[in-house]
Amino acid sequence: MKQSIQLRLGQQLTMTPQLQQAIRLLQLSMLDLHQEIQDALDSNFMLENADEAEQLNGDQGIGSLGKSLEAGNDTHDPEQEVQPENTRIPDELPVDFEWTDHYDSYLYGGGGTATHDPNELDIFAWQSKAPSLQDHLHWQLNLSRLGATDLAVATVIVDAINDDGYLTVQLEDLLETLDDPDLTIEEVQAVLHRIQSLDPPGVGARDLRECLLIQLRQLPEPDRTRDLAMTVCERHFEALSKGKWEQIRRALHLSTGDAAEITTLIRSLHPRPGTLIADSEPQYLVPDVIVSKRENGWFVELNPETAPRLRVNPDYAKLIRRADSSDDNTCLKSHLQEARWFIKSLASRNETVLRVASKIVELQREFFEYGEEAMKPMVLRDVAEALELHESTVSRVTSQKYMHTPRGTFELKYFFSSHVSTDSGGECSSTAIRAFIRKLIAAENPHKPLSDNKIAGVLAKQGIKVARRTVAKYREAMGVPPSNERKRLG
Repeated sequence: MKQSIQLRLGQQLTMTPQLQQAIRLLQLSMLDLHQEIQDALDSNFMLENADEAEQLNGDQGIGSLGKSLEAGNDTHDPEQEVQPENTRIPDELPVDFEWTDHYDSYLYGGGGTATHDPNELDIFAWQSKAPSLQDHLHWQLNLSRLGATDLAVATVIVDAINDDGYLTVQLEDLLETLDDPDLTIEEVQAVLHRIQSLDPPGVGARDLRECLLIQLRQLPEPDRTRDLAMTVCERHFEALSKGKWEQIRRALHLSTGDAAEITTLIRSLHPRPGTLIADSEPQYLVPDVIVSKRENGWFVELNPETAPRLRVNPDYAKLIRRADSSDDNTCLKSHLQEARWFIKSLASRNETVLRVASKIVELQREFFEYGEEAMKPMVLRDVAEALELHESTVSRVTSQKYMHTPRGTFELKYFFSSHVSTDSGGECSSTAIRAFIRKLIAAENPHKPLSDNKIAGVLAKQGIKVARRTVAKYREAMGVPPSNERKRLG
């Protein structure tokens, strides 16, 4: 083979580190973005939180996000600095030194210190941890006058109760675990009945039937309806679980009114009593954008609490010397470049999120005006073509980003849905169809609920052609039971 030199001209897209950083920031959720910003602040000394810096230095000259994002343009006036108090720690301290004798910034419960009393209740640490179901039960047992043996049995039983409030272990197995030759199964049963009388009602049950009976026995005012409901749970629980109320009514010779009252009472009971006790802190969604209605239309803005204002530290930036190639100066230049790229990527992310959110509000204006039934079918391509962006970019922006509106807080992906053709030649989104189905079920006769086939027929009369199985799929996705389970007596 003869060797030769050839010249070729071509184009190639290279993913630079800066572009990779911008793409990564774009797809991060709010929680991950905060962590990314904090990591950048910890690793790059050129970056600083503008709000914290202003509060520390008394700098009131920076008032807008745009000014704070311009690296290297920050002014620094030494005369405007607030001189901090003398908080220098002495080089030598007395042997019997106590931190609280000299400094007032000590907070109790912040960790292991010489003044910490392990026997003293730390109310701040107690409030910071959400009580679990086991904590709630142990707290009630401590208020009861139980002997040492009964308390040990109760502790083992409580530890065997799952998050739904059910006892998942057989009493014989618990008896073997206790390993007490003087303890009998009857004593364990008695302690279990004691636990079943605690709050929440129904806790400690071994199955759903026992759970319902415990809640019925603990009703404050026993009456005929409660007694009949207990009879239904004791003798006809299998028919109850299958919704065969006609069979139960004939077996107990109940009138239609009595059967309706029993149904209402049983449906008011909680099948998973353990979930009534929160065992975790509630997680609140922080919206990325806020939509509000004003006189001239709908206004979209970024949530000011989504991310802190970042800027380049002006004091460190002044230390850079242009003609110096020392290691220290090179390190300063490198951190300055990284800081500027990070601030620029963060500003680009905010701008892209705001553009996509504004276009969504523009295209789904009817939804904000009239609700879910007016939702238009929309796909990622519609927004991408309108903003001259790639579909993957729109997908990254709408993933795990939330919008706060007068109608609630929604993920940006909520506004994208498939479409169904109508008889008039238009299109109807799947979200609007779900809203129509929900509205029909809410207005149906509870004694003669609409079947999936009848709902499909009603939608067809409105010009929306959907199959029965499509209606069933949407209904199941909304958590709505079938018509035979929605039927009421009386």
